[in-house]
Amino acid sequence: MKHHLIPVVLTAAGLFFSASLSFAAGEKTDAPQAVSSKANAVPIIIHNNTTTKRKATANIKLVDINTAKKQELKKLPGISDAEADKMIAGRPFGSKTWLVTKNIIPMKTYQAVKGKIICKLTKKDIDKIEAQAARKNKKP
Repeated sequence: MKHHLIPVVLTAAGLFFSASLSFAAGEKTDAPQAVSSKANAVPIIIHNNTTTKRKATANIKLVDINTAKKQELKKLPGISDAEADKMIAGRPFGSKTWLVTKNIIPMKTYQAVKGKIICKLTKKDIDKIEAQAARKNKKP
């Protein structure tokens, strides 16, 4: 019973402490502020760009590195013919980061394309990766 009580007490103390800090920050009035009447008040309009960013990213078609054709891979920033050929030859990839760990593309190029690519795996791909790992582990 004592072991269950300690985390609960610590959590409650942490919540109380953080609530008191946020309350104190809300009441802080060090700098004098100009007093304005409601008639003279100008409404502040804040534009929220998060919805436009979401729409922009939703329209981007992600490239699957396990199934994309050479032409699709070459459209990615920094991907040359040779790198596209390496990507096709090195398939299937277990994740996007395998492009760097298998020395297919340099880290700088990966940083440029990581938001534009995905790595989908089929059952066949998983079986192939497992078979490659088994062969690798079998070698003396």
